[in-house]
Amino acid sequence: MKHRLTRPVLFAAYQLSVATGIALLPIALAARRVGVTLPIRRLVEVTGGAYERASVQ
Repeated sequence: MKHRLTRPVLFAAYQLSVATGIALLPIALAARRVGVTLPIRRLVEVTGGAYERASVQ
């Protein structure tokens, strides 16, 4: 049962992180101009990797 819930939850988290990254793109670009980087790429990579690992099992 746990495995059946894990994949959809991880997929939703991944999709939410991608949508968040897209929504925050203008803010991230402005922050980069001042020398600050937002960890959005890391968030997308971590959630994507977790979803891929859950899909393989």
